[in-house]
Amino acid sequence: MRRILGLLVFMLPVIAAAQSGIEGTWRIDLDKAQMDAKPTVYELNNGMFTCATCDPKIHIKADGQDQKVSGDPYLDTERVTVVNDNTVEREGMKNGKLVFRSKLTISPDGKTLTNQYEGHPAGGSQEVTGTETLSRLGMPEARGHALSGSWKREKWESVSDNALTFSYNLTGDGITYKSSTGESYNARFDGKDYPFHGDPGTTAVVVKKIDDHTFEETYKRNGEVVGTSQMTIAPDGKALTIVSESTRLGRTDRWTAEKQVNTEASK
Repeated sequence: MRRILGLLVFMLPVIAAAQSGIEGTWRIDLDKAQMDAKPTVYELNNGMFTCATCDPKIHIKADGQDQKVSGDPYLDTERVTVVNDNTVEREGMKNGKLVFRSKLTISPDGKTLTNQYEGHPAGGSQEVTGTETLSRLGMPEARGHALSGSWKREKWESVSDNALTFSYNLTGDGITYKSSTGESYNARFDGKDYPFHGDPGTTAVVVKKIDDHTFEETYKRNGEVVGTSQMTIAPDGKALTIVSESTRLGRTDRWTAEKQVNTEASK
């Protein structure tokens, strides 16, 4: 009898996890995204570009030349080019390779900022593209470029499919994660750090199973907590709500992903 009870106790976490519905491939629905209202603050004046709300803070020359940046796990140089009175381009590099390119265009009335983004994830070979819109908070600054000011993120108009899909698979006492852009981990539900691959800004993850339908990921960078995500599966198993918090930026975004049928997050 004690042997049977012991086997049942050992199997309970496995059974509960299998009933959670988190296994499979998911795709984020951009129309249901809820972006944090905390603004992004830019200043472009006297040949200098500043992003006070970036992590780390950016303060470099806007002369179209590569400038050294420090404290950023993704970049070692960034280039800011003023194209005209309403357009600015940013390019970030790591070891001579392009990491991201961003074209920032302000509307003629100065109220809307469009960010056309191109990214090259460290863990994958395919580029990521997207278009984001932001709205100005307050009046434009009397001095400096039209980019200067506080901007509220409104929505991503479009994002390439490879940046929206990911998969989870249960491993009995743990879980594996894999994204289409090359990020992955294999962790147990034991509160310990496990390696996070493919993202220079995240070196480890801790995964917690809160209940049968709720999981939490804690992201770390060299021992420091940099963010968390809590995933909740809907009762019908078709939707996954993700509440992501960036500890360093103080932002919380909410995403909804839909379960895909007979697809793979990465090939």
